[in-house]
Amino acid sequence: MSRTRRALVTACSLLMLAGLTGCVELPESGPVVETEPSAEVEEQQAAAIDAVPPQEGETAPAIVKGFLDAMTAYPVQTDVATQFLAQQAQAGWNPDDATITYASADDPTVDPQTGDISVLLSDPESLDARGGWQGPLPADRHTLTFRMVVEDGEYRIAEAPDALIVPAQWFSQRFRQVSLYFFDRTSQILVPEPVFVPRGRQLATTLIDGLLAGPGEKLTGVARSFLPAGLSVGLSVPVAEGVADINLVGDAGQQNDEVVEKMLAQLVWTLRQEPSIDAVRLRIGDEEVRLPGGVSVYPVDDAPEYDPTGYQASLLLYGLSGGLLVSGEADTLGPAEGPFGATDYGLRSMAVNLRATSAAGVTADGTSVLVGPVRSEAGEEDDQRVEQVVSRATDLMTPSWDFADRLWLVDRTRTGARVIVRENGRLRPVQVPGVTGANVRSFLISRDATRFAAVVRDDGVDRLLLGRVQVDYQGRVQRAAAVRAIAFEDTEPLRVTDIAWTSATSIALLSQVVPGELFEVRTVAVDGSPAGVEALSTTVNEQVVGLAGSPVPEAHQYAVTRAGLVDLTTSRVIGLSEGVTSLGYVG
Repeated sequence: MSRTRRALVTACSLLMLAGLTGCVELPESGPVVETEPSAEVEEQQAAAIDAVPPQEGETAPAIVKGFLDAMTAYPVQTDVATQFLAQQAQAGWNPDDATITYASADDPTVDPQTGDISVLLSDPESLDARGGWQGPLPADRHTLTFRMVVEDGEYRIAEAPDALIVPAQWFSQRFRQVSLYFFDRTSQILVPEPVFVPRGRQLATTLIDGLLAGPGEKLTGVARSFLPAGLSVGLSVPVAEGVADINLVGDAGQQNDEVVEKMLAQLVWTLRQEPSIDAVRLRIGDEEVRLPGGVSVYPVDDAPEYDPTGYQASLLLYGLSGGLLVSGEADTLGPAEGPFGATDYGLRSMAVNLRATSAAGVTADGTSVLVGPVRSEAGEEDDQRVEQVVSRATDLMTPSWDFADRLWLVDRTRTGARVIVRENGRLRPVQVPGVTGANVRSFLISRDATRFAAVVRDDGVDRLLLGRVQVDYQGRVQRAAAVRAIAFEDTEPLRVTDIAWTSATSIALLSQVVPGELFEVRTVAVDGSPAGVEALSTTVNEQVVGLAGSPVPEAHQYAVTRAGLVDLTTSRVIGLSEGVTSLGYVG
């Protein structure tokens, strides 16, 4: 089996807010908490499976069934499966092109006219060659068709789909979701791309294979890689005494110090997902790569400045109380030191940028946005530093900030939502397929500015839309693309109250189970892949008005009730002062 296959496949693992200047108009009792299962899931080793080669005298349907069974060999390999193919088909079959998982498969049937063998798959889903989840297959691809021939008196498959085709349950036991780390288009921040890979000892090699394959055409305008094209891993990536020795084969050409630094950042952020690796050593063509100063061993916790959740982003909570900006830990909220903490500007919602230097507030009537500092500076009047940047809107939602201090706004007009971005002090509309012109209930931008999430209501049913944001090399937003609607198998129409980031690759979704009484919080992966054993599903037996979530791993995730906060991991209940609203983390 090729190394590309090691970076592939699907799994059902998942995962489970005065004086004004510069006015600019718009462009056209404690709750009962139940959590199941824990996000801390112990990884178990799946049993090895030996594939059985074709037997003498087997019927055509038996050959097709044997071919499918052989692809469930573990550790993953397709050598035996290839034996079920005709000689001419063996060289052309490429199971690395895609992966198909299925809940169950009907017995193979013979077409009486052509002799082809068909197999109907139940609930098939697919992954691309990088291991990225692609979603359910369309109905016209639920049936696999195999053309048969006879060679040396035995039936063989003359044509088969270029894919690894395996049961979903088998897959979920043997593969896990990880991230490959590329850079954003401006090379300022890392962007995690979720992929599914086999569990086991070859994880380091698999991860490097995935990085070397690059972000691919689908991420044009979204992400880039500093690992030179044309390189490949040697036989493997050995790990000894916590150090992964990466020996890349090929010609990388001359690389300057900046490129080497970013190349190493991609490697250490990607390999830190393997617990046995503490540091990496890199060789390209047997030449050791060193940074200035002669450093050749790089700890996996290096390169914090490229953190996709924001370098040195504030971990404090921010909200409004009595019209004033408050900040602090959950149980120590107090007035902020800047103008918004001293003067009531009549705001209904507030968002603070990642470094907690600037805040944007929406006025009570939803028509204007004020921007000002979070903290005061000596010698300057607070009111002089508060700027009205938006006026004459209709109904503005809570803003969002990204790492580049772009401010994202959604105005709910009579003709549907408008998405606006404020960058370099100027406002511009952004067309977002599925969102622009729709009835939008929630909207978020990822901190790395490459993803968005939105809840759209249509005929009383809420849908979660996930998509990508494309920018040019200067960071100017170009368009939104690759929008995917996430369907949920709920018996009743889903009513979503709020969404929040819980990691760089997952979102918490708050929905009503019993209106006003019972609420559920579930995690959703940013690629839309199905929930599995690692997903967080929590119910709160009290009215929940919102979520306070952060993608930073050490941050607590909270359900916000009218009386306080519920820690969604520990179920701890924290009281809040009466009247605290718009509570959330930075971003």
